[in-house]
Amino acid sequence: MSESAPPSVQRVIFRVPTTGLLPLGLLAICESPVVASTNAVFALLYLIPIVGAVWILRTRTVVDSEQLRTRTLFGSRTLAWADIRSLKLPRRGWLNAVLAGDELVPLPGVRTRHLPMLAALSGGRLSDPDAAAGDAE
Repeated sequence: MSESAPPSVQRVIFRVPTTGLLPLGLLAICESPVVASTNAVFALLYLIPIVGAVWILRTRTVVDSEQLRTRTLFGSRTLAWADIRSLKLPRRGWLNAVLAGDELVPLPGVRTRHLPMLAALSGGRLSDPDAAAGDAE
């Protein structure tokens, strides 16, 4: 019986870690005595953890061999690989795609440690920095 090659990854989703929901739940619990013992206007304090939770659950970048789709709290954007001139690597935070005209588009959830995976999904449009470092040695 012949073994077949494992299926290649067709799509990867980068997202904000959902463990960030834990502090928001604690914040909601800690707000409860203030909301219960004071004016009903303080119930608006619950909007802070709710909006934070929606942001964590909604924000992501979906990457496949043809495009990148970014989704934020209030919108989404689709970028074809051909539109991306380069990637900007910040010291902290998410990577940014650099488009023609030097427009920066944040890629939510994508960090520098994900560069080899992005290079593999780009179909050769991006070079893998780990492979380049290995070739230099």
